[in-house]
Amino acid sequence: MKVKIKSPGTVANLVCGFDILGLALKAPYDIMEFEIIDQPGVVIENRDAFNLPTEPEKNVAGVVLLAAIEKAGFNKGIRVTIEKHIKPGSGLGSSAASAAGAAVGANILLGDIFSTDDLVQLAMIGEKLATGVKHADNITPCILGGITLIRSIHPLDIVPIASPDLFVTVVHPQIEVRTADARQILRKQVYLKDAIKQWGNIAGLVAGFMTNDRGLIGRSLEDVIIEPVRSILIPAFDEVKAKCKEAGALGGGISGSGPSIFMLSENEATAQMVGDIMKKVYDSIGIENYVYVTTIAKNGVERVSE
Repeated sequence: MKVKIKSPGTVANLVCGFDILGLALKAPYDIMEFEIIDQPGVVIENRDAFNLPTEPEKNVAGVVLLAAIEKAGFNKGIRVTIEKHIKPGSGLGSSAASAAGAAVGANILLGDIFSTDDLVQLAMIGEKLATGVKHADNITPCILGGITLIRSIHPLDIVPIASPDLFVTVVHPQIEVRTADARQILRKQVYLKDAIKQWGNIAGLVAGFMTNDRGLIGRSLEDVIIEPVRSILIPAFDEVKAKCKEAGALGGGISGSGPSIFMLSENEATAQMVGDIMKKVYDSIGIENYVYVTTIAKNGVERVSE
């Protein structure tokens, strides 16, 4: 039996929702193919130029597949072929796409034996390998699609959020910001006044999504705790954000830990204009970049026909 899936990129944090909010993207996405093999264990084949490890214990998808096999008590093995289009270190959920794709692909092969919570828990093993932390803000939208809130990790409590029909523009400057490094520079303590403002923005953003209140969404896309620190790692961040909002974007910020920057817009014309602005800024300072103009994916990891 063979299974082929596509696993979407994701935008985590959504500005103010550090480690608790995320959304799935229509593009980019990875392609993964799985098949059962007679020999125990996991065999990995890469069909891309990223040179990721093929030893299962060192590969994000590999550790998830090993855990799924053990959890299922499966006495055979799985071969996975991975064609990544989400560049590692892009801030677009590359490791989550591998981890979530592996969890869902294994589940299909094994006869749909795992619950959604099981899939998230398995995929977080891959995120732990990639970033050193078991976080689910990329994992849950990647598996479920749309926008998700992770109310709690212990115990796991996932809340799907209504997804308004918004356009998402993402620029990926071709530099790398490692998630582990981006976490190291964060402050360990915050002022109460900043925490209160952040809580208001998170609540406002969730309420805006659920009621399709575009103005509230825009006002709530503000981060007073994480973004001021992390943005120093991303050249021209303030310029990009300011010019995109002037052009009509609702708002946006750092995608995950960066270096990608995302913006939400109400229509495709504005989203395309925002993309042109992003590209022009990075072209002007000599940084190679790639721009996506896409939408929120209603579905997460899904099987595709051969």
